[in-house]
Amino acid sequence: MQLLYFAWLRLKIGVGEEQLEPPPEVATVTDLLDWLSEQGDGYAEALLDRSVVRVAVNQEYVGFDHPLSPEDEVALFPPITGGRGGQG
Repeated sequence: MQLLYFAWLRLKIGVGEEQLEPPPEVATVTDLLDWLSEQGDGYAEALLDRSVVRVAVNQEYVGFDHPLSPEDEVALFPPITGGRGGQG
């Protein structure tokens, strides 16, 4: 599984991307986040408050209950806010 990390998640985890093979019981995004949280302090800190983590699987936004397969590309990033608000 290809994992991509953006913004402060990348800083806390320490890498921008990596190829990992989660165990077979990792079947959903929640399972993956739980498993990643056990992989080290940086992961645990980055994933502590999941309300500020967004996920895309194969470049499509998904919920935490989304199923995963070993071939997936999973991107983790903070919420994205829009533009420059009223300026223009």
